[in-house]
Amino acid sequence: MFPLSVCIIAKNEEKHIGECLQRLSAYGFELVLTDTGSTDRTVEIARKYTDRIYHFDWCDDFSAAKNFCVQKASHDRILSLDCDEYMEQLDVSALARCMEQYPDHAGRILIRSRFLRGGETSYEQTRVSRIADRRYFHFAGSVHEQLERRDGRVKSVYDAPVTILHVGYDETESDMQEKSRRNIALLQAQLDREGPDPYLYFQLGQSYRRLGDAENAFQCFDAGLSMEVDPGLDYVKTMVESYGYTLLDLKRAQDALGLAELYDVFAVRADFVFLMGLVYMNNGLFDAAVAEFKKAATIEDFSVDGVNSYMAYYNTGVIYECTGHMEEARVYYRKCEGYAPAEERLKALA
Repeated sequence: MFPLSVCIIAKNEEKHIGECLQRLSAYGFELVLTDTGSTDRTVEIARKYTDRIYHFDWCDDFSAAKNFCVQKASHDRILSLDCDEYMEQLDVSALARCMEQYPDHAGRILIRSRFLRGGETSYEQTRVSRIADRRYFHFAGSVHEQLERRDGRVKSVYDAPVTILHVGYDETESDMQEKSRRNIALLQAQLDREGPDPYLYFQLGQSYRRLGDAENAFQCFDAGLSMEVDPGLDYVKTMVESYGYTLLDLKRAQDALGLAELYDVFAVRADFVFLMGLVYMNNGLFDAAVAEFKKAATIEDFSVDGVNSYMAYYNTGVIYECTGHMEEARVYYRKCEGYAPAEERLKALA
């Protein structure tokens, strides 16, 4: 087995830590856990899988805790995970080749986040830098921490053959709101210390969206997008899309039409094209909406599950039904392949 340490920080994670470590134990990697003050069975459960357990006094800084954990590892190459992230797929040989080929690059793992939407289980996926050599990288940011080069140079990355299932959104609504309020406080404090930053505005906006505070979310996304950003970065793509959804939440569908000016830049993944379909739909531009939904269904690159398949087909069916094209509506509802809302419409049209 090639030298790799999996570094995890934890606090009161008895619900997740066993599954997290059990899945990792099959690979034979060193498992390093840093506990930041658990009062439940987190440490007790972790001891079944590793004796590399350390304590860190929590100081409202996730990067400080992660950097401490990384320094406790026996190996320079590390994979950083959270307790609510479970290994799904890992090609060990391919990962070893990547790390040998790109020793001073950061590896981006694929994280699939599970959540409920409209009573249905859905997934959102994104790539995040989590594999690195600690001689070149460290974590920065008090919350939603990122790997940054120690020498200050621009980070180079590669896509690592690792897929993780994130189950943190399975928490109760009250737990999610508490976590969002905590993150907002930490992010705002970092903004106050360091000044405007588009990534911090993005994360603030996302936290406000989870709280259902569309007005503050809009202000954050607007501030972030008013700064110079790289449209090729995943978080920038998501910020643009979240900005559009927030405008729809605020009943500002006409303002959202302005996103068409960004079409040539951001219509490279299905999420933005699907969003434009919703924008046109909310403005009564049904032909344009159908065209966007159909286009979204042809694009392979996506973040949110369904935007390039069943959700695009469903919305197309809804428009056809509402405009009196019942047979076309049935065709697109059938293409949803078991999506519950589509099945309900098929029964109603039978």
